[in-house]
Amino acid sequence: MTDDNPLAAIPPSGKILGLDLGTKTIGVAISDGMRYSASPLETIKRTKFTQDAERIIGLIAENQAVAIILGLPLNMDGSEGPRVQSTRAFARNLAPKIDLPIAFWDERLSTSAVTRMMIEADLRRDRRAEVVDKLAASYILQGALDRLRSM
Repeated sequence: MTDDNPLAAIPPSGKILGLDLGTKTIGVAISDGMRYSASPLETIKRTKFTQDAERIIGLIAENQAVAIILGLPLNMDGSEGPRVQSTRAFARNLAPKIDLPIAFWDERLSTSAVTRMMIEADLRRDRRAEVVDKLAASYILQGALDRLRSM
């Protein structure tokens, strides 16, 4: 993966799975086959890495995904903190279990942008908590899809 083009390894066609890795949950989104839009898929409650990976592998198979976009939680100044290291470690552990490219995508502000949209849509707080992770995954994936289309 190169820093100037994190999406270089993504195949030219096929669905892409987007992941927003949190400490308690993993938000999951999927692109359509034409890669125009990202849709929220589900929120995985994190348990052990093996079980989390098995669910992701299941979603890859169910959706015939050809790549994964993993949100990279950079600090606001662009530097890498402990959450980035944890995300990179997750990707390193997942990579041997799947035969797909994993690309990182800057996820700064994705959760706050999605939360703001839900507040504007007048979604109740308990309902927002249920959907914020998969919507954030969808937001992250949509950003990568938009970049892929412009390349």
